[in-house]
Amino acid sequence: MTLSLPPLTLVLGGAASGKSDYAERLVAATGRPMLYVATAQAHDAEMADKIARHKARRGAEWRTIEAPLDATPALAAADASEVVLFDCATMWLSNHLFAEAHLPDAEARLLSALSGCAAPVVMVSNEVGASIVPENALARRFRQAQGELNQQLARHADGVVTVMAGLPLVLKGALPEGAP
Repeated sequence: MTLSLPPLTLVLGGAASGKSDYAERLVAATGRPMLYVATAQAHDAEMADKIARHKARRGAEWRTIEAPLDATPALAAADASEVVLFDCATMWLSNHLFAEAHLPDAEARLLSALSGCAAPVVMVSNEVGASIVPENALARRFRQAQGELNQQLARHADGVVTVMAGLPLVLKGALPEGAP
């Protein structure tokens, strides 16, 4: 049986919660061709290793488009027969913060691109609000911006799932029948 996904599903979770793995399984369960929109950049050896592990886990059946800043062309390139995994909004946001981009404009473009995407999209994002208040201004700005972005994405999403210890918990909508 293949899964039918709504236009936008948001998968949230903390670091190492299993959110990316769950999102990958959700996308794979559709039986459709899979497009991975990658937002991470390998600025150091540790991140390069993490990206390599993610690529190896996904395998060759995924079509990948790297979109660390402008996701519009990647989302526009999705065919209606595909399903898109956008991993992740947190890296996308971090890239914009480091580029000193105007966040409201970047977020508006992202939301517009998500709305215009011909394929269903599963968006992965980190939940960062359950931690202590960061000690430096950039980390506090990031935490605030991530929380606001997650709220916007959740408002636009048809389904929102949080993942803790690898287990999905529905916050909005319902998991499709047969979801992992």
